[in-house]
Amino acid sequence: DNFPQKASVPFSANSFGAFISPNTLNLSSFTKLMKKLQEIHPEASRDKIVDALLEVRKNNKGILSGLSINSIMERTSVIL
Repeated sequence: DNFPQKASVPFSANSFGAFISPNTLNLSSFTKLMKKLQEIHPEASRDKIVDALLEVRKNNKGILSGLSINSIMERTSVIL
């Protein structure tokens, strides 16, 4: 892990490395958001999407809460 700047991030690159079945019910908002962004931007790697989400968070005073999923998706898409 050569990402010390991301060590305090609740969704680090390691936190979603485990395989999640597409049939899993009650997916977290983050997992749903990642899935939608991967569908919209199939050319973007998972790490690139996470980096864009981190930038959205940074640009929003360090938080994502309070933003709608659609707003987060739109802002992330602009960065990607």
